[in-house]
Amino acid sequence: MTIPPGPLKVLVATQPMDFRKGMVGLASLVERELRLDPFSGMLFIFWARRDRIKLLVWDGTGLVLVTKRLHDGKFRWPRPGDEVMKLSAAQAFATNLRTFPRQGKPSCS
Repeated sequence: MTIPPGPLKVLVATQPMDFRKGMVGLASLVERELRLDPFSGMLFIFWARRDRIKLLVWDGTGLVLVTKRLHDGKFRWPRPGDEVMKLSAAQAFATNLRTFPRQGKPSCS
């Protein structure tokens, strides 16, 4: 994977999405619903539940899809509102992607 040159722009979808979507489905969602170019090099962050996220980015050679499910804890997430929240890479990784501990044992469901 190559990293796009320059500062990374991050867009966070503030509405939960269908986590069954793969990279083609998410790229289509970016084009149709967000009216943005999924091949722009921007990092798109999607969520369905507070312990799962999907990251989609074009690295110059292909789409990259990363899925993360927390073993313990939940992501701090923006309240549902507009379709996307624009962040710098530093803001995304310093604020929204921090986690807080979950009570009890994790489940496999």
